[in-house]
Amino acid sequence: MRAIVQRVAWARVSVDGNVIGQCGPGLLVLVGAHREDTEMNAARLADRIVKLRIFNDPDGKMNLAIGDSQGILVISNFTVYGETAKNRRPSFTDSAPYQAGKDLVNRFVSELRQYRIPVETGEFGADMQVELLNDGPVTVIVDA
Repeated sequence: MRAIVQRVAWARVSVDGNVIGQCGPGLLVLVGAHREDTEMNAARLADRIVKLRIFNDPDGKMNLAIGDSQGILVISNFTVYGETAKNRRPSFTDSAPYQAGKDLVNRFVSELRQYRIPVETGEFGADMQVELLNDGPVTVIVDA
């Protein structure tokens, strides 16, 4: 699995003009499943993200992981596996098929929630509009 992780002051996702998920401050996570991923990859990715030290300590150094007073907004996004090396139009052959991707993203969200951090989500497969205020900016790619 792969995630684009952004430290945010706030983030929200809407479907058909209705906000269905939000967080702030915390993390916006755009997550995609690879066609060969397993539930173990989902658990590993959740663990890596929760322990990712990208929040500032009192000295201003990125030395802290997400705290329980912060939140995570997870957006399923198969395009994080878009391959553009050979063509201008991305190929998504490495992305998991619809149902497998949905199951893995749901497992990833379940794993995150075990850390007792507030987690909200978008809607898998929907046309979503995502708004955010990137804090830093801090954006990293995490693979598992």
